[in-house]
Amino acid sequence: MTWIAPDRLFDGERLREGLALRLDGSRVADLAPLDPAMEARRVPGLLTPGYVDLQVNGGGGVLLNAEPTVQGMEAIAAAHRRLGTVALLPTLITDAPEVMDRATDAALAAKGRPGIVGIHLEGPHISVARRGTHAARFIRPLDDRTLAAVRRLREGGVPVLLTLAPEATVPGQIAALAAMGVIVSLGHSDATADQARAALAEGARTFTHLFNAMSPLSHRAPGLVGAALDSTVPVGLICDGIHVVDEVLGLSLRARPGPDLTYIVSDAMPTVGGPDHFRLYDMDLRVTDGRLVNPEGSLAGAHVTMAESVVRLVTRVGTEPEAALRMAVTVPARLIGRSDLALIEGRDAADLLLLDDGLALAGTLEDSL
Repeated sequence: MTWIAPDRLFDGERLREGLALRLDGSRVADLAPLDPAMEARRVPGLLTPGYVDLQVNGGGGVLLNAEPTVQGMEAIAAAHRRLGTVALLPTLITDAPEVMDRATDAALAAKGRPGIVGIHLEGPHISVARRGTHAARFIRPLDDRTLAAVRRLREGGVPVLLTLAPEATVPGQIAALAAMGVIVSLGHSDATADQARAALAEGARTFTHLFNAMSPLSHRAPGLVGAALDSTVPVGLICDGIHVVDEVLGLSLRARPGPDLTYIVSDAMPTVGGPDHFRLYDMDLRVTDGRLVNPEGSLAGAHVTMAESVVRLVTRVGTEPEAALRMAVTVPARLIGRSDLALIEGRDAADLLLLDDGLALAGTLEDSL
């Protein structure tokens, strides 16, 4: 048994000092107040559970749409683990029905693999007008093929987050998805606020990358943005300073009606932990001046990590460190029904991060042993 005493510790609820954790091999067996009798080894930095990212299109040069396999998911998870994200939802954007079928098979086979905690199906049941970089030719209303796929996933015990546009459904479909345990997220939508509220009433539980690919807020038409901000469900945000500028990030956080109603996602593409370019559909995408763009210069996914996003929240947006960590760990973990991912007790040392004084990633607890 080994006692470890970090300078500070985030326990999934709040930042704390004066605590030590007891390791049994590489696993945390206990947390207790620091006592001289423990002969604990001091570890500099802030210890936190690793980040939980609910929207990861790719990483390490691998795009899930291009490699909808167990091996593809494992490669993406491994790339992001090196960058501080220890649990993620591999994310399939709008594509042909057979690609979704392959990704469904892969998610079932990958259940329980390190870092892979479910799947995010972002489309294809979205608005053509708000499709972003999604290919219009694959967009379609919610259909029996997708319902069958998510039913298989849920029966197999795989968490599913499904991004759709309310206008791509008929009344009752969102309720049916919610009854299966699917986490329905509203996004890539030109819906009115009333349509969004109707979707929430049916059981939609979150919103996908607030502001991006959704009907905007205006003083007479709240749109999907206004409905999201005014709701009492968690909302996802990309915190790269590009998809949403820092001032608007701050305004959005202050506009929510209560705490723990916002979480961050990376929306990462294969360039994160990989080469500076890749191919999506029939387009070549490249990182230019920190922006991931298509040949026309339009944004096409994000080139940012969760670790970088936490630092940005604190240093650029002015978010308190405890709140930023809750947005990167606690809120997303709870949304997918995995509150254990926000705990320190019972976790492996490789799943616990050490951050420096500026909250930048310094390594894992395993690295310091």
